[in-house]
Amino acid sequence: MPRNLLFICTQNRLRSPTAEQVFADWPGIETASAGLGNDADVPVSPELLAWADTVFVMEKAHRNRLSAKFKRDLDGKRVICLDIPDDYAYMDPDLIRLLKQKVIRFLPAS
Repeated sequence: MPRNLLFICTQNRLRSPTAEQVFADWPGIETASAGLGNDADVPVSPELLAWADTVFVMEKAHRNRLSAKFKRDLDGKRVICLDIPDDYAYMDPDLIRLLKQKVIRFLPAS
C-alpha cells in the first residue's frame, strides 16, 4: 500500500508542485501538493490532509498556519518542515537538489 505524501507551500505554484513532480515516480508513494495562500492553485483542504500520511511544509510559517487553520484535521499526522525559502522557480535544479537532500530520508526505501 503506497504512502501518501502531501507537499505544502504558499501559492502551490513553485515549491510544492516541484516536490510533487520530483517524487511522483518514487516507488511506494503517492504525491500531492497544495497551498495555504488565499489564492493558491490547489488550496489545502481537510480531504487532502485526511488522504496524507505525511505532510511536508516548506517553511515554519506554513506549519504554524496549518496548525492554526487545520488543527483537527492534523490529528496524529507527521508534519515535517523542510526549511526551503521561496527563492526558486518551478523545477529549478537547485530546488530539486535541495528537495531530494531533505525529503529522501523520510521516504520508504526503494
